[in-house]
Amino acid sequence: MKNWKRLVQTTCAIALIGSTATVFAAAAKPPVAKAPEKIPVILDADMVDLFDDGVALLILAQSPKVDLKGVTVVIGNSWVEDGVASTIRHLEGIGRTDIPVFAGNNKPTRPGRIENIKAEKKLWGHGHDSHLGAAGYPKPASWQETYRERYKSEPTIGPKAEDASDFIIRTIKENPHKVTIVGIGTGGNIAKALEKDPSIAPLAKEIVYMAGAFLHAGNVMPTAEFNVWLDPESAKKEYRGAWPKQTFFPLDVCENERISYKNFLDLEKRVKNPVFKHMWENHYQTPLFRNNQKFENYIWDVLAASYVLDPSIVTEEVFMPVDVNDTYSLSYGETLAFAGPGPEGSQKAHIVQKIDRKKVWKIVTDTFDKL
Repeated sequence: MKNWKRLVQTTCAIALIGSTATVFAAAAKPPVAKAPEKIPVILDADMVDLFDDGVALLILAQSPKVDLKGVTVVIGNSWVEDGVASTIRHLEGIGRTDIPVFAGNNKPTRPGRIENIKAEKKLWGHGHDSHLGAAGYPKPASWQETYRERYKSEPTIGPKAEDASDFIIRTIKENPHKVTIVGIGTGGNIAKALEKDPSIAPLAKEIVYMAGAFLHAGNVMPTAEFNVWLDPESAKKEYRGAWPKQTFFPLDVCENERISYKNFLDLEKRVKNPVFKHMWENHYQTPLFRNNQKFENYIWDVLAASYVLDPSIVTEEVFMPVDVNDTYSLSYGETLAFAGPGPEGSQKAHIVQKIDRKKVWKIVTDTFDKL
């Protein structure tokens, strides 16, 4: 009996030692690092080749930090047909044809706006920029026609049948409190989504704009920035949405961040992909830089995309109620920031004033190194 008891005690002791050793071994083993969750993003853009909307797209589509859910195309710098063709070509060039493209709003809210825009400038003045965007040339027959004419080839994908506004609503609802919208065009798609379903605004995580001129002069008009000026009614609806956070990269900061001739040469030597070499050679700024080494351009939309990857690029901002003048008058399309309370319905927003140029340019050059 005594021998049997000793055997049981010895067996239990061995088991206890073994289990303790297993616990210590498990504790000593470092935990497996969990990969950071990607940021779900919708890019809403009036797309053009490369600078500046195209580079914003490339930054987001190529970043391992971002899950680009889709690109919604809106009128602005270009007609939607041109914007769709450009978006598809960029995605083909980087092998990301899995990212869906959606055609959206193709006219300003105000009736007759496109037809009367030149007369409006004569009546109310103009800024330092003569840009008219889509209002400056005829509407293309189709996105396919634009693609074939511009890129001398056949597209491998096309836009989805779903309207851009419906995609925005669906994506936010499928990913509550996670989606960041990057709005770098006019506001028609987002305004339309809000009209259909205002509940999406508080369900988003953040909306980031390249738009406006708050504590700064306008560019296309004395008081107005282009993205807002082309469709002020949509912009007003957009900015009055109940978003958890709104962040603006307005002309206040964009017109201090430029591309110099040195920057131009630096980026040019990084482009190896024939798709983007063709875009580079046919870009409007290329002959301007080559013919005049003192020429400078701006990087506008690139700042909004860079912020998604690294919010620390912002070094100075103000937090104020904002609104848009949508009364057809001398300051039509002006964005307003209020030192005190804003008008009823207006929301507060972060208005960026300064950025860390070094961090932004590193994001840009890293993007070009992949082209």
